[in-house]
Amino acid sequence: MAWLLVIVAGMLETGFAVSLKLSHGFTRLWPTIAFCVFALGSFGLLTLSLRKLDVGPAYAVWTGIGAAGTAIYGMAFLGDLVSTLKIVSISLVIIGVIGLQLSGSAR
Repeated sequence: MAWLLVIVAGMLETGFAVSLKLSHGFTRLWPTIAFCVFALGSFGLLTLSLRKLDVGPAYAVWTGIGAAGTAIYGMAFLGDLVSTLKIVSISLVIIGVIGLQLSGSAR
């Protein structure tokens, strides 16, 4: 259950990163509100998961999911550059996230 919280928190991290961009420096109301909701949810779930998980693997999985998700979203919907190197790099991040999740021990 703790790993599920980390995974959902990582997806919410993608939401807050994208909302941050769309807020244009907190000058747009709804993306700013979305940023706040996603950020609080993400940090809250990560905090709950850390009751059972080691901080290193949990944090690395959280940031990896957020980074990969944000990069994929940017390429798919925000016009970010798509390149073979970027796709390979995102794949390596995802592989690393899976490896860290498998190595993380629950208490």
